[in-house]
Amino acid sequence: MTGKLESLVAEELSLPVDPRVTALAKAIAKAHGKASRAVLFYGSCLRETQFDGLMLDFYLIVSDYRSAYARRWLRVANRLIPPNVFPFEAGGLAAKYAVLSESDFHRLNGPETRNVSVWARFAQPSRLVWSANQTARKKAIAAVARAAPTLLASAILNVPDSDDPLDLWRGAFKLTYSAELRAERRGRSGKFVDFDPDRYRRFTEPAIRAIAAGNTKRAGGGWARRRIEGKLLTALRLAKASATFAGGVDYIAWKINRHAGTKIAIKPWQRRWPMLAAITLVPKLLRSGAVR
Repeated sequence: MTGKLESLVAEELSLPVDPRVTALAKAIAKAHGKASRAVLFYGSCLRETQFDGLMLDFYLIVSDYRSAYARRWLRVANRLIPPNVFPFEAGGLAAKYAVLSESDFHRLNGPETRNVSVWARFAQPSRLVWSANQTARKKAIAAVARAAPTLLASAILNVPDSDDPLDLWRGAFKLTYSAELRAERRGRSGKFVDFDPDRYRRFTEPAIRAIAAGNTKRAGGGWARRRIEGKLLTALRLAKASATFAGGVDYIAWKINRHAGTKIAIKPWQRRWPMLAAITLVPKLLRSGAVR
Protein backbone atom coordinates (compact mmCIF):
# COMPACT_ATOMS: atom_id res chain seq x y z
CA MET A 1 0.00 0.00 0.00
CA THR A 2 1.51 3.34 -1.00
CA GLY A 3 2.02 5.99 1.63
CA LYS A 4 0.27 8.63 -0.47
CA LEU A 5 -2.97 6.66 -0.70
CA GLU A 6 -2.99 5.81 2.99
CA SER A 7 -2.36 9.49 3.79
CA LEU A 8 -5.30 10.52 1.60
CA VAL A 9 -7.52 7.94 3.31
CA ALA A 10 -6.38 8.99 6.79
CA GLU A 11 -7.06 12.64 5.97
CA GLU A 12 -10.55 11.89 4.64
CA LEU A 13 -11.45 9.62 7.54
CA SER A 14 -10.44 12.40 9.95
CA LEU A 15 -12.71 15.08 8.48
CA PRO A 16 -15.16 16.47 11.06
CA VAL A 17 -18.76 15.31 11.34
CA ASP A 18 -21.84 16.61 13.10
CA PRO A 19 -21.32 16.20 16.89
CA ARG A 20 -24.55 14.19 17.02
CA VAL A 21 -22.96 11.62 14.70
CA THR A 22 -19.94 11.32 16.98
CA ALA A 23 -22.17 10.88 20.02
CA LEU A 24 -24.16 8.18 18.23
CA ALA A 25 -20.96 6.38 17.23
CA LYS A 26 -19.75 6.38 20.83
CA ALA A 27 -23.07 4.94 21.98
CA ILE A 28 -22.85 2.14 19.39
CA ALA A 29 -19.31 1.31 20.54
CA LYS A 30 -20.39 1.32 24.17
CA ALA A 31 -23.16 -1.19 23.41
CA HIS A 32 -20.52 -3.81 22.55
CA GLY A 33 -18.10 -2.96 25.34
CA LYS A 34 -14.43 -3.84 25.15
CA ALA A 35 -14.92 -5.71 21.85
CA SER A 36 -15.43 -2.39 20.03
CA ARG A 37 -12.42 -1.22 18.05
CA ALA A 38 -13.66 1.41 15.59
CA VAL A 39 -16.85 3.00 14.26
CA LEU A 40 -17.07 4.31 10.70
CA PHE A 41 -19.80 6.58 9.33
CA TYR A 42 -20.62 6.21 5.63
CA GLY A 43 -23.37 6.50 3.05
CA SER A 44 -25.60 9.23 1.70
CA CYS A 45 -26.05 10.86 5.12
CA LEU A 46 -22.43 12.06 4.91
CA ARG A 47 -23.75 14.70 2.55
CA GLU A 48 -26.70 15.72 4.75
CA THR A 49 -26.97 18.34 7.46
CA GLN A 50 -30.60 17.58 8.36
CA PHE A 51 -31.08 14.05 9.72
CA ASP A 52 -34.83 14.10 10.44
CA GLY A 53 -36.50 11.10 8.83
CA LEU A 54 -33.17 9.57 7.80
CA MET A 55 -31.37 6.47 9.00
CA LEU A 56 -27.63 6.96 9.48
CA ASP A 57 -25.24 4.19 8.41
CA PHE A 58 -22.31 2.92 10.48
CA TYR A 59 -19.87 0.04 10.54
CA LEU A 60 -18.78 -1.19 13.96
CA ILE A 61 -15.42 -2.96 13.86
CA VAL A 62 -14.87 -5.40 16.74
CA SER A 63 -11.90 -7.40 17.95
CA ASP A 64 -13.73 -10.71 17.41
CA TYR A 65 -17.29 -12.02 17.36
CA ARG A 66 -16.98 -14.07 20.55
CA SER A 67 -16.21 -10.91 22.51
CA ALA A 68 -18.88 -8.87 20.71
CA TYR A 69 -21.90 -11.10 21.42
CA ALA A 70 -23.30 -13.01 24.36
CA ARG A 71 -25.48 -15.14 22.05
CA ARG A 72 -23.76 -17.90 20.14
CA TRP A 73 -26.07 -17.75 17.11
CA LEU A 74 -25.13 -14.10 16.51
CA ARG A 75 -21.44 -15.02 16.53
CA VAL A 76 -22.05 -17.83 14.05
CA ALA A 77 -24.26 -15.68 11.80
CA ASN A 78 -21.69 -12.87 11.72
CA ARG A 79 -18.89 -15.27 10.86
CA LEU A 80 -20.77 -17.22 8.17
CA ILE A 81 -22.69 -14.35 6.49
CA PRO A 82 -20.96 -11.11 7.47
CA PRO A 83 -21.98 -8.56 8.52
CA ASN A 84 -24.75 -8.64 11.13
CA VAL A 85 -26.89 -5.50 10.96
CA PHE A 86 -28.71 -3.91 13.90
CA PRO A 87 -30.94 -0.86 14.40
CA PHE A 88 -29.92 1.81 16.91
CA GLU A 89 -31.37 5.01 18.30
CA ALA A 90 -29.74 7.65 20.51
CA GLY A 91 -29.98 11.40 20.87
CA GLY A 92 -33.08 11.53 18.72
CA LEU A 93 -31.31 9.97 15.73
CA ALA A 94 -32.08 6.67 14.03
CA ALA A 95 -29.28 4.50 12.68
CA LYS A 96 -28.30 1.05 11.64
CA TYR A 97 -24.87 -0.45 12.06
CA ALA A 98 -23.11 -3.42 10.53
CA VAL A 99 -20.65 -5.47 12.57
CA LEU A 100 -17.37 -6.87 11.26
CA SER A 101 -14.28 -8.15 13.03
CA GLU A 102 -10.98 -6.40 12.33
CA SER A 103 -9.78 -9.41 10.34
CA ASP A 104 -12.97 -9.60 8.26
CA PHE A 105 -12.95 -5.85 7.64
CA HIS A 106 -9.38 -6.07 6.35
CA ARG A 107 -10.15 -9.10 4.16
CA LEU A 108 -13.44 -7.80 2.73
CA ASN A 109 -11.79 -4.56 1.61
CA GLY A 110 -9.29 -6.49 -0.50
CA PRO A 111 -9.08 -8.41 -3.77
CA GLU A 112 -9.10 -11.79 -2.01
CA THR A 113 -12.91 -11.62 -1.91
CA ARG A 114 -15.21 -11.57 -4.95
CA ASN A 115 -17.98 -10.01 -2.89
CA VAL A 116 -18.22 -6.27 -3.56
CA SER A 117 -20.28 -5.25 -0.52
CA VAL A 118 -17.50 -3.80 1.65
CA TRP A 119 -14.85 -2.59 -0.78
CA ALA A 120 -17.40 -0.88 -3.04
CA ARG A 121 -18.69 1.13 -0.07
CA PHE A 122 -15.32 2.06 1.39
CA ALA A 123 -13.90 3.12 -1.96
CA GLN A 124 -16.39 5.95 -1.40
CA PRO A 125 -15.93 8.62 1.29
CA SER A 126 -16.37 7.63 4.93
CA ARG A 127 -15.42 8.96 8.36
CA LEU A 128 -13.69 7.24 11.26
CA VAL A 129 -15.71 8.80 14.06
CA TRP A 130 -14.56 6.67 16.98
CA SER A 131 -11.64 4.34 17.70
CA ALA A 132 -10.59 2.49 20.85
CA ASN A 133 -6.95 3.56 20.55
CA GLN A 134 -4.26 4.48 18.06
CA THR A 135 -3.64 0.86 17.07
CA ALA A 136 -7.32 0.35 16.24
CA ARG A 137 -7.31 3.59 14.27
CA LYS A 138 -4.28 2.56 12.20
CA LYS A 139 -5.82 -0.83 11.42
CA ALA A 140 -9.06 0.79 10.27
CA ILE A 141 -7.19 3.24 8.03
CA ALA A 142 -5.09 0.45 6.52
CA ALA A 143 -8.21 -1.63 5.80
CA VAL A 144 -10.10 1.25 4.17
CA ALA A 145 -7.04 2.10 2.07
CA ARG A 146 -7.37 -1.34 0.42
CA ALA A 147 -10.83 -0.55 -0.96
CA ALA A 148 -10.11 1.91 -3.79
CA PRO A 149 -7.34 -0.21 -5.38
CA THR A 150 -9.58 -3.27 -5.20
CA LEU A 151 -12.45 -1.39 -6.86
CA LEU A 152 -10.30 -0.01 -9.68
CA ALA A 153 -8.52 -3.33 -10.20
CA SER A 154 -11.93 -4.95 -10.65
CA ALA A 155 -12.84 -2.43 -13.35
CA ILE A 156 -9.65 -1.87 -15.37
CA LEU A 157 -10.19 -4.98 -17.48
CA ASN A 158 -13.95 -4.45 -17.77
CA VAL A 159 -14.47 -0.74 -18.46
CA PRO A 160 -13.76 0.88 -21.87
CA ASP A 161 -10.61 2.99 -22.03
CA SER A 162 -11.14 6.70 -21.52
CA ASP A 163 -8.98 9.78 -21.10
CA ASP A 164 -11.18 10.82 -18.18
CA PRO A 165 -10.29 8.90 -14.99
CA LEU A 166 -13.79 9.55 -13.69
CA ASP A 167 -15.15 7.17 -16.32
CA LEU A 168 -13.16 4.37 -14.70
CA TRP A 169 -14.75 5.11 -11.32
CA ARG A 170 -18.23 5.39 -12.83
CA GLY A 171 -17.78 2.11 -14.66
CA ALA A 172 -16.44 0.42 -11.54
CA PHE A 173 -19.41 1.46 -9.40
CA LYS A 174 -21.80 0.41 -12.16
CA LEU A 175 -20.24 -3.05 -12.09
CA THR A 176 -20.54 -3.30 -8.32
CA TYR A 177 -24.19 -2.23 -8.44
CA SER A 178 -24.84 -5.10 -10.84
CA ALA A 179 -23.40 -7.56 -8.31
CA GLU A 180 -25.92 -6.81 -5.55
CA LEU A 181 -29.68 -6.58 -5.25
CA ARG A 182 -30.27 -2.84 -5.43
CA ALA A 183 -33.44 -0.81 -5.04
CA GLU A 184 -31.91 2.39 -6.39
CA ARG A 185 -32.88 3.66 -9.82
CA ARG A 186 -30.56 3.11 -12.76
CA GLY A 187 -27.77 5.66 -13.01
CA ARG A 188 -27.44 6.21 -9.28
CA SER A 189 -24.04 4.50 -9.18
CA GLY A 190 -22.46 7.33 -11.16
CA LYS A 191 -23.77 10.00 -8.79
CA PHE A 192 -21.17 9.05 -6.17
CA VAL A 193 -18.48 10.28 -8.52
CA ASP A 194 -20.32 13.30 -9.86
CA PHE A 195 -21.06 14.63 -6.38
CA ASP A 196 -17.34 15.11 -5.64
CA PRO A 197 -15.30 14.58 -8.83
CA ASP A 198 -12.18 16.24 -7.42
CA ARG A 199 -12.04 13.67 -4.65
CA TYR A 200 -12.00 10.80 -7.13
CA ARG A 201 -9.39 12.52 -9.30
CA ARG A 202 -7.11 12.87 -6.25
CA PHE A 203 -7.53 9.19 -5.44
CA THR A 204 -7.04 7.82 -8.97
CA GLU A 205 -3.26 7.78 -9.38
CA PRO A 206 -2.32 6.61 -5.87
CA ALA A 207 -5.04 3.95 -5.97
CA ILE A 208 -3.80 2.59 -9.30
CA ARG A 209 -0.21 2.62 -8.03
CA ALA A 210 -1.33 0.62 -5.01
CA ILE A 211 -2.73 -2.20 -7.13
CA ALA A 212 -0.25 -4.97 -6.42
CA ALA A 213 1.22 -6.94 -9.32
CA GLY A 214 -1.12 -9.79 -10.25
CA ASN A 215 -4.12 -8.47 -8.33
CA THR A 216 -5.66 -6.78 -11.37
CA LYS A 217 -6.47 -10.07 -13.04
CA ARG A 218 -7.57 -11.65 -9.78
CA ALA A 219 -9.90 -8.80 -8.85
CA GLY A 220 -11.02 -7.99 -12.37
CA GLY A 221 -12.26 -11.33 -13.63
CA GLY A 222 -15.38 -13.38 -13.00
CA TRP A 223 -18.08 -10.71 -13.03
CA ALA A 224 -20.77 -13.14 -14.19
CA ARG A 225 -20.04 -15.36 -11.19
CA ARG A 226 -19.78 -12.28 -8.96
CA ARG A 227 -23.27 -11.15 -9.99
CA ILE A 228 -24.87 -14.52 -9.24
CA GLU A 229 -23.09 -14.96 -5.91
CA GLY A 230 -23.57 -11.33 -4.94
CA LYS A 231 -27.33 -11.31 -5.50
CA LEU A 232 -27.76 -14.59 -3.63
CA LEU A 233 -25.65 -13.27 -0.76
CA THR A 234 -27.69 -10.05 -0.66
CA ALA A 235 -30.88 -12.09 -0.38
CA LEU A 236 -29.37 -14.13 2.47
CA ARG A 237 -28.31 -10.95 4.26
CA LEU A 238 -31.79 -9.48 3.90
CA ALA A 239 -33.29 -12.63 5.39
CA LYS A 240 -30.77 -12.61 8.22
CA ALA A 241 -31.36 -8.91 8.89
CA SER A 242 -35.05 -9.62 9.39
CA ALA A 243 -34.00 -11.70 12.41
CA THR A 244 -31.32 -9.39 13.86
CA PHE A 245 -33.14 -6.16 13.03
CA ALA A 246 -36.29 -5.28 15.00
CA GLY A 247 -38.78 -4.17 12.36
CA GLY A 248 -36.36 -5.38 9.73
CA VAL A 249 -38.97 -6.35 7.15
CA ASP A 250 -40.57 -2.90 7.50
CA TYR A 251 -37.17 -1.30 7.00
CA ILE A 252 -36.56 -3.36 3.86
CA ALA A 253 -39.91 -2.23 2.45
CA TRP A 254 -39.25 1.40 3.44
CA LYS A 255 -35.85 1.44 1.75
CA ILE A 256 -37.15 -0.12 -1.47
CA ASN A 257 -40.14 2.25 -1.57
CA ARG A 258 -37.83 5.23 -0.99
CA HIS A 259 -35.34 4.35 -3.71
CA ALA A 260 -37.52 2.59 -6.28
CA GLY A 261 -40.73 4.61 -5.93
CA THR A 262 -42.76 1.50 -5.12
CA LYS A 263 -45.62 1.15 -2.60
CA ILE A 264 -44.86 -2.13 -0.87
CA ALA A 265 -47.12 -2.70 2.16
CA ILE A 266 -46.12 -5.23 4.80
CA LYS A 267 -48.87 -7.59 5.93
CA PRO A 268 -49.39 -8.70 9.56
CA TRP A 269 -48.19 -12.26 8.88
CA GLN A 270 -44.97 -10.88 7.40
CA ARG A 271 -44.22 -9.06 10.65
CA ARG A 272 -44.88 -12.25 12.61
CA TRP A 273 -42.56 -14.25 10.35
CA PRO A 274 -40.00 -11.68 9.15
CA MET A 275 -37.39 -14.12 7.84
CA LEU A 276 -39.95 -15.96 5.71
CA ALA A 277 -41.32 -12.59 4.55
CA ALA A 278 -37.87 -11.41 3.48
CA ILE A 279 -37.24 -14.61 1.53
CA THR A 280 -40.63 -14.51 -0.22
CA LEU A 281 -40.37 -10.80 -1.03
CA VAL A 282 -37.17 -11.12 -3.07
CA PRO A 283 -38.58 -13.03 -6.11
CA LYS A 284 -41.57 -10.67 -6.25
CA LEU A 285 -39.31 -7.63 -6.16
CA LEU A 286 -37.10 -9.02 -8.90
CA ARG A 287 -40.07 -9.75 -11.15
CA SER A 288 -41.45 -6.24 -10.62
CA GLY A 289 -38.10 -4.58 -11.26
CA ALA A 290 -38.13 -2.88 -7.84
CA VAL A 291 -34.72 -4.41 -7.22
CA ARG A 292 -32.17 -5.54 -9.79
